[in-house]
Amino acid sequence: MEWGELVSSSWSSDNHTLSAWIFLRLLGLSYLAAFLSLGRQIVGLVGQRGILPATEFLKLRRYLGRDRFRRVPTLCWLDASDRMLKFLCYGGAFLALLLVARIASVPVLVLLWMFYLSVLTVCRIFLGYQWDILLLETGFLAIFLAPLSLLPEWPPQSSPSPIILWLLWWLLFRLMFASGYVKWFGGDPTWRKLRALSFHYETQPLPTWIGWYAHQLPGWFHRVSVILMFAIELFCPFLIFTPLRPLAGIAFLILMVLIAATGNYCFFNLITAALALLLFDDAFFAPLFPGWQPPSTLNSQLSTLGAWPMWCVLPPALLISLLSIERISQMFAFEIKWPKPLNKCFQALVPFRLVNSYGLFAHMTTSRPEIIIEGSDDGVVWEEYEFKWKPGDVRRAPRFVAPHQPRLDWQMWFAALGYYRDYPWFGNFLERLLEGSPDVVGLLKTNPFPEKAPRFIRAVLYDYHFTDFASRRATDNWWRRERLGLYSPMRSKGIGE
Repeated sequence: MEWGELVSSSWSSDNHTLSAWIFLRLLGLSYLAAFLSLGRQIVGLVGQRGILPATEFLKLRRYLGRDRFRRVPTLCWLDASDRMLKFLCYGGAFLALLLVARIASVPVLVLLWMFYLSVLTVCRIFLGYQWDILLLETGFLAIFLAPLSLLPEWPPQSSPSPIILWLLWWLLFRLMFASGYVKWFGGDPTWRKLRALSFHYETQPLPTWIGWYAHQLPGWFHRVSVILMFAIELFCPFLIFTPLRPLAGIAFLILMVLIAATGNYCFFNLITAALALLLFDDAFFAPLFPGWQPPSTLNSQLSTLGAWPMWCVLPPALLISLLSIERISQMFAFEIKWPKPLNKCFQALVPFRLVNSYGLFAHMTTSRPEIIIEGSDDGVVWEEYEFKWKPGDVRRAPRFVAPHQPRLDWQMWFAALGYYRDYPWFGNFLERLLEGSPDVVGLLKTNPFPEKAPRFIRAVLYDYHFTDFASRRATDNWWRRERLGLYSPMRSKGIGE
């Protein structure tokens, strides 16, 4: 059978054995990227000499008592040392490799979910991104999608649970539709006037060099791009629950490729693509696996071999369904009067991130303030600290960094948009630089004070813009910047603000 015939047959087929197999491999790669990326930074972020030490946060023990594991779910209650933080990250990376290899998928997925929830809880704001909670929500559902067999098998024979498959489609629907809904109904005129992409490539947290070129495109192109984006995010999600779902899958995959090309969004594109691939059934993927036969043509018992029994799947499926209805109602500002016991159950489950709210870039930033950190020994001559990825040196080209996420660089972008007192971690960051904390300094690209920490530290605010083609040719600069003034008061050793 030719690929065209196979693809056309997939529009009405219900077999998703291969797509589930591919999905779990990509989920493993998403976990691998998340844990390896965080492992390189976690000690500087929340270690003993980090910006927001986990040990300080976990002093909540005295107030929470035995209820602490439910209200603040993390394995770091057992040990919050730097060694434990690294163990969770690199142990999680090892487990992710086991998932990719399809070894003991279910217990591995349980541990992956526990490990990532543990680090998300203690890292707090540094893991407060939508792809972090998306990974947890997807990872929890994947536990019930994976086969119960402990050893890898080929060809894959376990058909995924239709209920869990639909819940994953429902998750993809909520993710994509909410992203479009908050843009159109969030009250931001730049989206309504189709002008948002005229700013986005320049003002997003970590642009790429392709984003620089995209910014130079004419205004009409940006407006057409916004229209197409709204079509994908607001209308294509409804195709997920129709025989036309492969069209939605193609649209979502194209959108993810374009987002990944013009901006660095960590493992978000990878995990969203994994969810989108579940919209294609076995007939679509069969040409990629010569000799593979669908379970229905094998022994009738093979299609259920290693699959979760229905009585195990139904309770979590019902719970997730109810929680997601609650989230959708919140998005539409519609309050559902749940029975008190059920509402109490919902509140108790919030810390476990089983179901979450989504919606990226509800409000488009139209300017790009950047915080430049400077140190000095005498208060007269100041030296800049260069970050690894965020804009600083105007001559340095925007680079690709995904699926790695430099968490400090991202938080600096958010801090620049607000008032420094609203970001308690920022003051801690400056104090660690004054102390010369090697773990925190290690999060930066350059340290202009390698021998001894500076006596003074300050944060200066600049306005950054992309250059155009003419300026780029004349100066070789990717950015132009203008000094706006101090972001926060100067600090010196032993003296705060």
